[in-house]
Amino acid sequence: MEDSAKYSMRSSRRQFFQRPFGGLLTSQSQDHQSLRFGLVTYLWGRDWDLPTLIQHCQETGVGGVELRTEHAHGVEIHLSRMERVAVQRQFSDSDVVLVGLGTNWSFHYQDAARLAHAISQAKASIILSHDVGGSGIKVKPDALPDDIPEEQTIAQIARSLRTLGQFGEGYGQEIRLEVHGYRTDQLSVIRNIMDATNHQNVRVCWNCNEADLNEPGLAKNFDLVRADFGDTAHIRELDSHPYPYRELFDLFVTSDYAGWILLEARTEPPDRVAALKHQRTLFDALLQLTIEK
Repeated sequence: MEDSAKYSMRSSRRQFFQRPFGGLLTSQSQDHQSLRFGLVTYLWGRDWDLPTLIQHCQETGVGGVELRTEHAHGVEIHLSRMERVAVQRQFSDSDVVLVGLGTNWSFHYQDAARLAHAISQAKASIILSHDVGGSGIKVKPDALPDDIPEEQTIAQIARSLRTLGQFGEGYGQEIRLEVHGYRTDQLSVIRNIMDATNHQNVRVCWNCNEADLNEPGLAKNFDLVRADFGDTAHIRELDSHPYPYRELFDLFVTSDYAGWILLEARTEPPDRVAALKHQRTLFDALLQLTIEK
C-alpha cells in the first residue's frame, strides 16, 4: 500500500525488521514481504512505558505497534506539543514503526451527548496520531442495541465514520474500523456499515473473531470486506487460538494484501518478551508455508 514505501525507507536496519525475523523467507518470497508483523499493546504491552516497549519490540523482531490508549506508554490526547514531538522522536530513532493508535471510541450510543463526545475525542485522537507520527486510528462499532432498529444504528455509526473519514483526510490519518462488538462482529453487518459510510478513508481492520467462521465460511466472509481493508489486521496467538490461520494467511497472500498483521494477544505468559519472539517465529514460518503452497 502507499505507506509501505514510507515505512521501508527509514534505514537499512529498519528494513531488516520489516522483513520476517531472522530472514526466514527465501528469495522467491520477496514479493510478500509487505505482510509485516506488529503488535497491538492490548495485554502484552499494557504496562511497558514507551522506551521499554520499543526496546522489547526491537529485541523480538516486531516491526510496528498499534498503541492502545489508557496504557502505560502514556500516548494520550492530553500530551503537549513538545511531548508529542518527543514520542515521535523515540520512534524515528528506533527500528519500530508507530502504526497508529488503538482507541476505544465507538458510535452506537443512543445518548446524543455521549455520541458527540465520542466523535470529538476521536478527532482529537486523529490529531494526536498525526503529531506523534502514526498513520491512523482504530475505532469500533461495538454494538447493535436490541431495542433499536438495526438500520438506524448502522446509519448513525456510518455518519460518524464518514465525519471522521473526512476529518482524518486533512491529517493523513486512516480510520480503521475494527470488526468488533455485539452483533457488529458479523461481517455482513460490517459490510452494511461500510456501504452506508461510503468514504474511501474509512477502512476495515480484520479482527479474527469466531464469527468469521459462520456460514457461509471464512473465505466468503473475508471476501465481503476484503476490498475495504486498510493498513492493519489483527490476529491472536498463532498457537493457542482455535482459528484457521493457515487459511487466513492464504487469503491474505492470494488477495495481495499489503499491510500490518498485528498480534493482539489474549493470554498471560510468564515471559512476554520470549512469547512475543516465539509468535514472530510462528508468523514467519506460517507465511513461508503459505507462500510455498
